Amino acid sequence: MTWTLPDPMLTTAVPDPDLPATSAGEPKWDGYRAQLARRGDSVLLRSRHGTNMTQAFPEIRAAALAQLPEQTGLDGELVVWESGRLAFERLQQRLARRGAGAARAAAEWPAHYVTGVRAGS
Repeated sequence: MTWTLPDPMLTTAVPDPDLPATSAGEPKWDGYRAQLARRGDSVLLRSRHGTNMTQAFPEIRAAALAQLPEQTGLDGELVVWESGRLAFERLQQRLARRGAGAARAAAEWPAHYVTGVRAGS
């Protein structure tokens, strides 16, 4: 199956947080920019560079299957919370894990997929 998603939106620093009415903003999360797509029973989670990260984050795949309509594409960010703060180092540790190792890491340091709204496009 060919997956076609638009290029990810990347952050741009602005000198003033007041955005024009035709723009939308979102907080800068301490995570990995990622695109998430569901097509039927298939889910793809890929980095902004196109790397498939689906196997490293089984909890994101399961949540996508449970919560998203069958034809959905999202642009967002993967984050891990630990002790009430964003834990980028835990997210980094998650990337190389697959199979049972990914499942154990998901139980210990679950990842979350956050997304904002894109306006004016």
